[in-house]
Amino acid sequence: MPSTSPTPPWNVHRLPRADGRVFLITGGNAGIGYFAAEQLSATGATVVLGSRDPGKARAAGDSIRARVAGARVRAVRLDLADLSSLRTAVESLGVAHLDAVVHNAGVALDDPPRTETVHGHELMFGTNHLGHFALTHWLMPLLSAAPAARVVTMGSFAAKSERLDLDDLQSRADYRPKRTYGRSKLAQMYFGVELDRRLRAAGSTVRSVVVHPGGALDSLTPSRPPVQVRNTGARLRAAPAALLVQGKDAGAWPAVRAVLDPAVDGGQLWGPRVFGLRGLPRREPLWPQLADSGVAARLWDASCDLTGTAPGPDRREAPPHGA
Repeated sequence: MPSTSPTPPWNVHRLPRADGRVFLITGGNAGIGYFAAEQLSATGATVVLGSRDPGKARAAGDSIRARVAGARVRAVRLDLADLSSLRTAVESLGVAHLDAVVHNAGVALDDPPRTETVHGHELMFGTNHLGHFALTHWLMPLLSAAPAARVVTMGSFAAKSERLDLDDLQSRADYRPKRTYGRSKLAQMYFGVELDRRLRAAGSTVRSVVVHPGGALDSLTPSRPPVQVRNTGARLRAAPAALLVQGKDAGAWPAVRAVLDPAVDGGQLWGPRVFGLRGLPRREPLWPQLADSGVAARLWDASCDLTGTAPGPDRREAPPHGA
């Protein structure tokens, strides 16, 4: 009887090869997105950095190539706040298939006033959630053309204590920046779970996975000049925090595993091992609010109306509008 060798444990420093595969990372020019791109570039895959700023994208690509021999990395201009630009951005990818997209880009506003996108959507909700929702719509043919594509949505630990107000998704009645940011990330996570449910119901081979980085601080992140610069003083001041949280390089680990590990399945939530804040990536139970399929369905319908798109096999197209 042939022996079956056990599957080796996941090693964040020894990733499996992914030659011939193509990965898109939104916001791949900085922070967690940059480190996800750097780590995935080491697998032999082609990594595309989605970025609003061509200059920052070039700097990120140069940094990756300087650290990863033979890295296949390039950039595409991607502005998630402008829904009308996303179809053109996807067409400019120039690929026959896409093996994974990491929905990582996002904006966070520390102080008022409330800001809107060109389509009249609150900026954080409009970019973090609606932008990725619409982008997935346009990417679906490329994802479906790959044998087992992944949509990996980067949530946030800041969303864990939040609940959506379905009657005020745009924070018009009550805008508080930190809460609005947390709710925008929670909306993204709902989307990732609901997308997988709909893909399975349609018999699609595409899977949707939700991840979060735990507590990821710039001050604990390795320097990658000019993309990421950490001075000695900041490193020393942040040292005690390393007991509880981590750098953005480690914050990228759950997303990277969700892209590469065949043991990761759609509809799952992955985050850091230690209290959900730091450490190696592991699967964790869905947060209670994310298991509410009724809220997810209502958010999905509202997002279709706000973007004029419907990701998945039942795609439809209409001009996006505000609400």
